[in-house]
Amino acid sequence: MDLFDYMAEKKKETQAPLALRMRPRTLEEVVGQEHIIGTDKLLYRAIKADKLSSVLFYGPPGTGKTTLAKVIANTTSAKFTQINATTSGKKDMEVVVKEAKERLGMYGKKTILFVDEIHRFNKGQQDYLLPYVEDGTLVLIGATTENPYFEVNSALISRSVIFELKPLEVRDIEVLLERAAGDKERGLGNLSVELTDDAKKFLADISGGDARLALNALELGALTTKPQADGKIHIDLDTASECIQKRVVRYDKNQDQHYDTISAFIKSMRGSDPDAAVYYLAKMLYAGEDIKFIARRIMICASEDVGNADPRALNVAVSASLAVERIGMPEAAIVLSQAVTYVACAPKSNAASQAIFGAMDSVKNKKTSVPSHLQDAHYKGSGELGHGTGYQYAHDFPYHYVKQQYLPSELEGSVFYEPTDMGYEQKIREYLSFLHSRDKKQP
Repeated sequence: MDLFDYMAEKKKETQAPLALRMRPRTLEEVVGQEHIIGTDKLLYRAIKADKLSSVLFYGPPGTGKTTLAKVIANTTSAKFTQINATTSGKKDMEVVVKEAKERLGMYGKKTILFVDEIHRFNKGQQDYLLPYVEDGTLVLIGATTENPYFEVNSALISRSVIFELKPLEVRDIEVLLERAAGDKERGLGNLSVELTDDAKKFLADISGGDARLALNALELGALTTKPQADGKIHIDLDTASECIQKRVVRYDKNQDQHYDTISAFIKSMRGSDPDAAVYYLAKMLYAGEDIKFIARRIMICASEDVGNADPRALNVAVSASLAVERIGMPEAAIVLSQAVTYVACAPKSNAASQAIFGAMDSVKNKKTSVPSHLQDAHYKGSGELGHGTGYQYAHDFPYHYVKQQYLPSELEGSVFYEPTDMGYEQKIREYLSFLHSRDKKQP
């Protein structure tokens, strides 16, 4: 690198977005994700000992997937190489593999390949990496916002350790905002930024666990706000709200009431108290709460807390959501009131939500395979593999039902959905009981 290249790189560093400049360089600078990088955790020990095996980082945007990869790059003795699956192809990987082989053969030095957004690679591209991961030519670090069990080849998954990153806690983001505001080397410390507690809490909460979003808003506020008489740039609640394009909802003098009111609203619907639910609805509307946000909460409650006890509740909630977007306030208040009172008065069951939570837990923790008689038998050669053999077409049998195995063998006998005796779910329960009673009559 000559002098001009060096100066160009230094200029790029100083002009990079705040979130990029403040990216942690060491494990000690990383905030949050204690469940995977606590001092007693496997990943922490592996990074510290420079004994990392292939890993997949999975989680929402702004939670630190790339950050952890960069920390590894700063601490490892191996050669660290990075590609992005959205812009790189097989030729790029061939170059990486060629150099990795030469490096390993000539110097005995390993190569760590970081593939950002690895779920963007197609099956062929992922398969290309497999033998080099398997023989140790490459140590793979993949980052993805999608569930790797669905988006990454099972062969790569079986050779990697998966670490799920969670959205950052509000306090974690507050720490990052404080650090960025005061850091004179990489942050905004030289601008004398003063971030009020209300603004800091608002940015940390509204960012939804995405540190990048919060830091970008802080930087925008600092760069667009004039210093006051004391020479400092004061970022208050109104400035923070404008920078992140989210309106501050005011509930009296205590901002905690905003979150308490939303919580009480949901719990009142769940608790079948229409009077309390509509009161909290009125309070939110009076405070200027976003009607689309309220509608989303009603839809979630209709599915999570009512479910199949009254399937019409979700229809009412979805219709209300569409209606309020079309008509706006003040008439939207009537639509929301109808939806809220319906959901509050509907019989309650969380059986559907418990079913998916249980099923997702099984997907996460148990490796399974689709029974052969349920596998696709429409392509040439599938019969020779036994796919579809023995499948029984339900409509050919009385009551359009036939007993056969549908769950993977590893989960046979598992029960995820258990209908309650509430509302329409009682009929579902009775119908399933009737079908199961016929199991004894079928061979």
